[in-house]
Amino acid sequence: MYAILDIETTGGKYNEEGITEIAIYKFDGREVVDQFISLVNPERPIQPFVANLTGINNQMLRSAPKFYEVAKRIVEITSDCVVVAHNASFDYRILRTEFSRLGFEYERQSLCTVELSKRLIPDQESYSLGKLVRSLGIPLSDRHRANGDAKATVKLFKLLLTKDLEKKIITDAVRVDTKKQVDDKLLRLIEQAPIATGIYYMHREDGTIIYIGKSKNIKKRLNQHFTNDNRKSRRIQEEVVNVSYEITGSELVALLKESEEIKRNTPKYNRALRRTKFDQALYKFIDDNGFINLKVSKADHRKTIITTFSNRQQAKSFMHRWAEEYNLCHKLVGLDTNKGNCFNYTIKQCFGACVFSENPQEYNPRVQQLIHNNSFDSQDMMIIDRGRDIDEQSVILIEEGKFRGIGYFNLNHQVNNIDILRSIITPMEHNRDAQHIIQSYTRGHKKLKIIKLSKND
Repeated sequence: MYAILDIETTGGKYNEEGITEIAIYKFDGREVVDQFISLVNPERPIQPFVANLTGINNQMLRSAPKFYEVAKRIVEITSDCVVVAHNASFDYRILRTEFSRLGFEYERQSLCTVELSKRLIPDQESYSLGKLVRSLGIPLSDRHRANGDAKATVKLFKLLLTKDLEKKIITDAVRVDTKKQVDDKLLRLIEQAPIATGIYYMHREDGTIIYIGKSKNIKKRLNQHFTNDNRKSRRIQEEVVNVSYEITGSELVALLKESEEIKRNTPKYNRALRRTKFDQALYKFIDDNGFINLKVSKADHRKTIITTFSNRQQAKSFMHRWAEEYNLCHKLVGLDTNKGNCFNYTIKQCFGACVFSENPQEYNPRVQQLIHNNSFDSQDMMIIDRGRDIDEQSVILIEEGKFRGIGYFNLNHQVNNIDILRSIITPMEHNRDAQHIIQSYTRGHKKLKIIKLSKND
């Protein structure tokens, strides 16, 4: 659990500042579950330049509660939380100073989004909150007011969580927050799980990830894990102490993240899933008569592959579908091995390439269109899908035929520039599994929005 906050102060000498406004959002890694926003009477004058910057003046604060009147609420909302702030050393120091004046020792774990941003989003022009969030397409209103800055920090932190491929943020937080195991621990973990699409991480007591999975309904999937009676499930049930989540909104994003993070983290109970999930591939060759032929056979990555399939049956099913969609000859796509014309020519569903009633100049463009529509070959594109919230969409970037990464953008922020896309995505590895996942998913989900890009976009 995280307490994402921003504090405005009077300014002045070091450790003599007073709080004028505070905003805290309690964030569970998926959504805000509680919030506290208040002006605070600092019982000391505001420096003129600070008043000009924030718009908060002494007159506004005369009737505001003093710090001791809001202290209990601050303790409650940040209890069992990691404090997160942009330049956390400043905000955390100010809080501790105010509590110290009351004779209370205030201690929390803390995370700084400036430091995290420098590590996870390198090479930005500036890491000031205003400039950073604008460059990432994150909306920011009421700059230099606690509520506006805290809201922007929540959105920035969500982005940083998705970019944290090593899962250092959540692993460290789990290690801090892990509670003593209780008899009904599995029931508690199920009750806390979201009904949402995303990936989930099962942790041991020391924070180590022992299993990674994806689901369109995480709560339902965890229920299955914790009620199954097979050997692997029983071992997981014994070891798991905490489950953390990353909501993706998009099932395709969840599949890609699951694949990469299993390889990256090598959880002990994901061994079987680290292996490549496909073994059939589609190839092309030109016969002696000049026709482009298509052939499905075992995947061999020394050859040029058009697309891949999980198994032979899936490949055959798609070849039948494509032969009908593109009016292709069954003999030239490997579905008919009889001598003479193919059966579809007899029933007038083939234009006769198999008996030379159609020439290669007429036939081949349709094959080339199929290949173009089902391979990434040197293409630049983005795939738009659901986001984590109602006002957000996910994006998958493919450049020069290679998968580059995933990201999220606000619906009000138009993303049509490839440089902006590169700045908001979390870079991910292009490999055979990722390519197979994307091609397989897009084949079966025709309503996905796919936008072709040019380098001038």
